[in-house]
Amino acid sequence: MAGASARRLPYKDFLQPALQRRFATSGLVILVIAYLEGLLFASWHSWIWPWFPIGPAGVRTFFLFLCGVSIIILRIHQYHPGLRTSSSAASTLVRNIWSLNTAEAIFSYLTSALLFSQIYLWCLSEETGLEWITYYMSDRAKLNEKTVFLTTHCAILGIYHGIQHIVSDTDRLTFGVARPKSEKDDAKRASEEGDSGTQWQRLGNQLPEIVVYTLTQSLTGTTLSMVVYVLALRSTIWHILMLLLRPIYNLPRTNMTPATLPFSFSIIVRCLWVSVLLTFSWSVANAAFSLLLVKNPLKNNQPLSSESKDSNGSLLNGLKQKKLSIKCFAMWELAYIARDFPERRKAIYEDLERKNGPMWSQVYEICSQTLKQIESNIDSYGATPSPSSSSAPATDSASNIVKKDRTTPAPQSSDIFQPSPSPKKSFARASLEKTLASAAASSGPDSDPVLSPTAKKLLSQTRSTLLQATKEVTGSDDTSSIFKEYATKFLKSPLGGVFRQSYARRLSLAVLGQPYGEPSLYMNAAYALTGLAVNSLAEDKYGNVQRDVAAIIRTLTSITKKLETFRQGLDVHWTDVEGKKECTEVDEILEALKDGLADMVDAFALYARDLRLSLTDMRLAREAAGLGRERRGEEQQEMGEVVRRR
Repeated sequence: MAGASARRLPYKDFLQPALQRRFATSGLVILVIAYLEGLLFASWHSWIWPWFPIGPAGVRTFFLFLCGVSIIILRIHQYHPGLRTSSSAASTLVRNIWSLNTAEAIFSYLTSALLFSQIYLWCLSEETGLEWITYYMSDRAKLNEKTVFLTTHCAILGIYHGIQHIVSDTDRLTFGVARPKSEKDDAKRASEEGDSGTQWQRLGNQLPEIVVYTLTQSLTGTTLSMVVYVLALRSTIWHILMLLLRPIYNLPRTNMTPATLPFSFSIIVRCLWVSVLLTFSWSVANAAFSLLLVKNPLKNNQPLSSESKDSNGSLLNGLKQKKLSIKCFAMWELAYIARDFPERRKAIYEDLERKNGPMWSQVYEICSQTLKQIESNIDSYGATPSPSSSSAPATDSASNIVKKDRTTPAPQSSDIFQPSPSPKKSFARASLEKTLASAAASSGPDSDPVLSPTAKKLLSQTRSTLLQATKEVTGSDDTSSIFKEYATKFLKSPLGGVFRQSYARRLSLAVLGQPYGEPSLYMNAAYALTGLAVNSLAEDKYGNVQRDVAAIIRTLTSITKKLETFRQGLDVHWTDVEGKKECTEVDEILEALKDGLADMVDAFALYARDLRLSLTDMRLAREAAGLGRERRGEEQQEMGEVVRRR
């Protein structure tokens, strides 16, 4: 157990150095890409200077590195764990379109693209004819529109990718899960846990996908730039550049745009080439950051907090953090400890003299509250707001006397000495009110208003024609089915996909909460809690864990049954035209809960009576875990004999 004088360092003091090393590694990947692209920009008039780092190659590499590292800096500032939970993509767009993160993403990509375009133009030879200013008749200067279009194309490409960065939620980090060891899932488990070698392998496996994405986006971006430049930007950009450059280069006084468009075959090919290089650099930067940053929370094959003088205290500090990313890393580390590190598990069991209670008790409380958050999210999803205090009887704050409702009309506030209206006016007003009330009452679905016979006949014919047309189109007499049919066609289109409230989105929103929800937090909490409880049979010499085993089994049973019932009972929204009742994130959480509950039932079934677990508790636990009534008798008896010998 930790000594009283041991200094407990915050968990972030061990996490931040690990993250900084991973930032540096992703930056090294960008440096390699920048050097390779710099070789493509070289003229190769000699065999040394185009590749020698000290010289023009180093200068090109440095500036190209700035283009890629700006995306890494953006990711560092905006990364978040968990997916963005919302009912539809449209609601996510409305929530994020005017945010500061969107402006920052667009600015970062735009700056990177403009810098890249100028580096490319600087590396070109004069024979390409892409200088900003060209001369004719030996002394007349004019602005080169081909160069203007290439630079504008890079700017449009940057804005396009900045918007796409926000829409596709590129800033999300997917954390790993410390699943229990099993031979059949070794490959999957190694991939999910974020091993160092596996991360590099996954980055290599993504290269073909990145190449295909790069080519597709380059074609899309070049086409978009040509359309936008001609329809919206050409005249404005030309006038602005002429005003800025005329005092420097003595350009013509007229701001008239050239008669011909700058879309020659060579300039289109160069725009495609620049798009490929730039998009590839951005894609590799994002992939490297997303993969390398979420490596497992280990250092030298030991948990990150092992370097602390008070390892348990530092880990506990991380578990109590409000920042979701730090808490996810700490919970991931705890799940590793529960599975792979017996010495750290024993330290948790034996740490009794800690502020706010023993280490195990605090870990149990944190993991339980994390899992119970699923129930809270489900209960609060779609709940009607509580009645406001205005509906309660009014109370006098001074005398604390309840004010009763008035049973007689309130005194009139009008002038009682004002002369009353004439009988004619009163009779006319009463007749008008009676006529209006009669017309309103007779305008129901089965009656017609007070109309002339000719108007009634015309109205009846119109109704019959409308109903007949509706029946021919939709096959029913329901006029609202026309709207539903056209709405369904719109929702099936690519544009309508933004407004679909899919089953997966709605279930994720209900279970994970908002604005972000990280499934690995709940999965690691389940594996950590059950792993520590199961291993306590052989390692907890003080027997502190056994007092909470019954509560753990009941809690997991309740959460599992409630989550499964809610998942099956959630209906498909009418806008979800695909109608697929699938949600990978929630299914993985449910699988983790069932696996942990099955391990608890297998380990403690023989001691159910001693733990004050009734037959009903065990039956419900087996049903929730998906187990049959039969037990693994031989394994349980062996475990029971081992414990009894101790």
